[in-house]
Amino acid sequence: MTDPHLLIVAGTGRSGTSTFVGVLRRHGFHVPEPEVEADESNPRGFGEPQWAVDLHTRLLRRAGVQVADARPQSFEATQEVAGSPAVRERVNAWLKEQLAGNPRLVVKDPRSLWFLPLWRSAAHDLRVPFSVVTMLRPPPETVGSRRAHYNDELKDPHGIASWVNLMTGTERLTRGETRTFVKYHDLLDDWSRVIDEVWERNGIPGPRPAPASDPSDFIDPALRRQRLTWKDLELPRRLEEMAVEADDAFETLAAAPAHEPDPQSVLDRLDHVRLAYAGYYAESEAVAHSSVVAARQQARRARSPQPEDTSEESVLTRALSRLPGRRAPSGR
Repeated sequence: MTDPHLLIVAGTGRSGTSTFVGVLRRHGFHVPEPEVEADESNPRGFGEPQWAVDLHTRLLRRAGVQVADARPQSFEATQEVAGSPAVRERVNAWLKEQLAGNPRLVVKDPRSLWFLPLWRSAAHDLRVPFSVVTMLRPPPETVGSRRAHYNDELKDPHGIASWVNLMTGTERLTRGETRTFVKYHDLLDDWSRVIDEVWERNGIPGPRPAPASDPSDFIDPALRRQRLTWKDLELPRRLEEMAVEADDAFETLAAAPAHEPDPQSVLDRLDHVRLAYAGYYAESEAVAHSSVVAARQQARRARSPQPEDTSEESVLTRALSRLPGRRAPSGR
């Protein structure tokens, strides 16, 4: 009998998580059903359990956090709502049911990076080994793909700011855990080597089985269509410097030898970026305070309908407009 293992696939949207799960499931990992249905943005399927997506969506809404939230404090908000005993019991029950018939389980959803401690706690409660794979794709490509498939109004600064926030936050939440950072282009170039490394680094029990079908048939060559670079983006200089520093640090983690501790110098660099980004975001928020206030006022007005004009002229105009064959006065 195969020993159980829970693998969480993390990463920002459009970073290659669906492709990785498609390869992984051909090696015996199970994606809980029902799955999120494929669509034009991902015609070969997302590899996401609908139950987990629904749970994460409800928790994000309760926390007031967006899927690609750029606010550093958003992680505190999601950890607070996920700390509810009722939520933890619900995840434990679902996970236990899924593992009963499928010992090697993979849960993937871009929203899961907000709730990694929740899944770790559930695995611990059930005494199931837990590990994480975080997908790495060049940030300009990720932003370009998100803009092309999900949000054609996505601006470069917000796309990169949310990437810095999500990725440095994910690294911090998984530090000390069994984990692997997988470069998206490595997966496209040599999926076999990548899966071997994940099997070793993440401590997946037993030898890697032969794939049930050739993963090369699943990997779409068109996935290479986004080839943006930093020169293709319009970014504030400080934000670009932080993002480039973080991207370089993640590349180093991905290339580190298996079974060796993450280089402390690299972790220090990521801590520096995260602190610098938090200061940069607070500064930007303070500068844009008038826009924040205006947005709040606009939201309140949208929720509260304006009182009806009861002046004599307005009442007469509305009455005349209701008479058959009559037109209301133009006011000019």
